[in-house]
Amino acid sequence: MGIIGSEASLDRLGPTPIFQQIKAILERAIATGELSAHQRIPSERELSAALGVSRMTIRQAMLEMMSDGTLYTRSGKGTYVADRKIEQPLQRLSSFTEDITARGMRPASQVLAQELLSAPLELAGALQVAPGSELVRIRRLRLANEQPLALETAHLPHALCPGLLRCDLSRNSLYEVLRTEYGVVTGSAKQTIEASQPVEEERQLLHLPDGVPVLRIDRLTSSVDGRLVEFVRSVYRGDRFQLHVELR
Repeated sequence: MGIIGSEASLDRLGPTPIFQQIKAILERAIATGELSAHQRIPSERELSAALGVSRMTIRQAMLEMMSDGTLYTRSGKGTYVADRKIEQPLQRLSSFTEDITARGMRPASQVLAQELLSAPLELAGALQVAPGSELVRIRRLRLANEQPLALETAHLPHALCPGLLRCDLSRNSLYEVLRTEYGVVTGSAKQTIEASQPVEEERQLLHLPDGVPVLRIDRLTSSVDGRLVEFVRSVYRGDRFQLHVELR
């Protein structure tokens, strides 16, 4: 039974609010493939007529689905199904390339900057190097199946990886280059995570729909022998990622 034929499935006398039942109908249509990613869903008016409920009730269901990242809007064009979220485990240190490949998608990177800079006080303190020391700065737009998902800015002590500027990091995993070219194996990391609104540059680079927040992640990575290797600031699309941790 399709969405338009779902009126009979609404339990108008039961304890579950009608808007939640409509949300469940839409979620089921997405799960079964009746509605696919980036497909426009029926309008509020169409759903209201088909399901025999008010447009306000339809809107309440849609707003909840937009809030949890299941739907998104295009100004003046309607409401669409979002891509399924990528689960990001927090128990294991891994690279973006590894995470995306493990989920059956094609990772790619666009290098926006790859340069040397003198370490400012904040970065010098984080990496425990002298202020003014040379750092390698690598800023990349990270993509999966050609869709931008994250913006990463990594800083590494240049003394740890001389010549890294010559490496093509649009094609290679940084962690793999560190391991094979410099004998540096990442071992552990400390992360802080917060949600916020994107700035205009982030909105444009990540192709963010209106109203979609971002996840900001700061990560300080150490090698297996205890050396501080990298300080990276990442901005992830909040509608495409969910963080997963198992507590014991």
